[in-house]
Amino acid sequence: MKNYIQNLIKNFKKELKKDIKLLFLLVFVLTFSWPHTTISQGFNNRIAIGLIPEQVIKAYYNGATLPTIPAREADRIMYIMVSAYNSEIGQTDDTPFITASNTHTRDGIVATNSLPFGTVVRFPDYSGDKEFVVEDRMNKRYYYQMDIWMAERAEAVQFGSQFLKMEIL
Repeated sequence: MKNYIQNLIKNFKKELKKDIKLLFLLVFVLTFSWPHTTISQGFNNRIAIGLIPEQVIKAYYNGATLPTIPAREADRIMYIMVSAYNSEIGQTDDTPFITASNTHTRDGIVATNSLPFGTVVRFPDYSGDKEFVVEDRMNKRYYYQMDIWMAERAEAVQFGSQFLKMEIL
């Protein structure tokens, strides 16, 4: 019986050592995996030890967080007939929500046969600085024309067909 108890104690110590190693490893990994608050952030209204990070950042940089990007200048300016279209089978092929460049239709997509895919254009008289990307094609008989994709049919009907100034960026 004495040997049985001694063996039981030895086995318990071995299992305890394994569990302690696993627990130590878990604590070690968790301690160094996630960022911690600094000592100065933990004191709130009490005396802070060290610099407060927000004040340090403001000391080095006190301005807008992102730089302002001016509008791009146009490479070419053309006047073109522009109409609107929707994702309806009568106005498109059998995949109305997929463009000819294999992307989904969305706001800012235009269709034309006269410019390559990825060309960025702007209609300053219609939408100001909003940029449109050529990602769709029209029927082959329409070459120097452009279609703007619109989500609602009523909006496209209201837009109609207009002769607009187009800036190619």
